[in-house]
Amino acid sequence: MVEEKRRYYEGIGRRKRASARVRIYPDAEATGSFTVNDREVKDFFPRFGDYRILMGPLTDTELEGKVDVTVHIHGGGTTGQTGAVRLGIARALVKYDEDLRGVLRTHGHMTRDSRVKERKKPGLKRARKAPTYTKR
Repeated sequence: MVEEKRRYYEGIGRRKRASARVRIYPDAEATGSFTVNDREVKDFFPRFGDYRILMGPLTDTELEGKVDVTVHIHGGGTTGQTGAVRLGIARALVKYDEDLRGVLRTHGHMTRDSRVKERKKPGLKRARKAPTYTKR
């Protein structure tokens, strides 16, 4: 028997060095599951604050528990990955229903945080920290 492919909406989110590919499955057989890199979301992001940030777009659009979400993420640390997943979910929801854009924009989920680490410059210890000046 041939397995039927489920329809999904995809969104890409990035923050710092993290990049997340988010897929939302809003069909009748959706159970509200949320997996990140083939693990349960609470195992991948154990901090409560991170979980709240991740669920923000779904909570604000009242779709929490009504759609299945799968995420593939790489790069960055915990904070960057959390922001990347949040943006990816918001972008996928907009592809699913364009009317949700206003709600997501109002709550700040659609804005890409463009801040990244500044590169180290030659002769300096970090991007801007200079070695200690000595007169003699």
